[in-house]
Amino acid sequence: MTTRNIGLIVVGDEILSGKRQDKHLAKFIELLAARGLSLAWAEYVGDDRERLTAALRRAFASGDLVLSCGGIGATPDDHTRQAAAAALERELLIHPDARELIWQRIQQLAAEQGQAADAAHPDSQRRFEMGRFPAGAELIPNPYNQIPGFFVGSVYFVPGFPVMAHPMMEWVLDERHAELHRASGVRELSLIVAGAMEATLTPLMEHIEAEFAGVKVFSLPSVDHPEWGRHIELGVKAGPELPPEALREAYAALKSGLSQFGALIRTELVR
Repeated sequence: MTTRNIGLIVVGDEILSGKRQDKHLAKFIELLAARGLSLAWAEYVGDDRERLTAALRRAFASGDLVLSCGGIGATPDDHTRQAAAAALERELLIHPDARELIWQRIQQLAAEQGQAADAAHPDSQRRFEMGRFPAGAELIPNPYNQIPGFFVGSVYFVPGFPVMAHPMMEWVLDERHAELHRASGVRELSLIVAGAMEATLTPLMEHIEAEFAGVKVFSLPSVDHPEWGRHIELGVKAGPELPPEALREAYAALKSGLSQFGALIRTELVR
């Protein structure tokens, strides 16, 4: 079965300053889960070309499937296209197909306003800059306004606007990486534990991971849940490559081990 780490980069000072709330992380996780996939990592980067170049250099070197959202426009605070070129040590070139798509959009907007489109107009020239990508880049179709994103290898660049970015994410997952899709993704078995502390349960968690290869133990404490009050959600999870019976065995061992600590099991969860 084909497996691959998947990452997300979200670009923009407006996210880090709180002027806008990020809508990409939750949506990308949702899109991945619908295809039996999960996110391995995520990174937020401001509009700083040097820092963004470093982040993209790591992304290209990783071999991961990476989605980068934001900063591919042509205003002074958009640095993603330039940073991608710097990370790849390639020049930025006008992509002829991207230029044609942008020109079609310019003509459409001009027609809607009852005007004649002028490719030589300074506004048109600035818009054409949105089609300047690292040499060798390929296009990601944008169903919203036809202004494309781009990709090099397995690193994909889409706009920051969710209405554009999210369908473009789906295109990447379905048209470029359908081989990664799985019937089911990460599976979880967990329970709500009361009357125990994480530090006390840590040796049990370490034992389960050591005993059952491919199983990860997770612990999510809460101090003010409206139904369960102070508690820990304790569980095991694994990807589809692990047989279901192996996950059930690990869960049974976890549940049995809790009895040694006098912990109270409130309820059990399956995801």
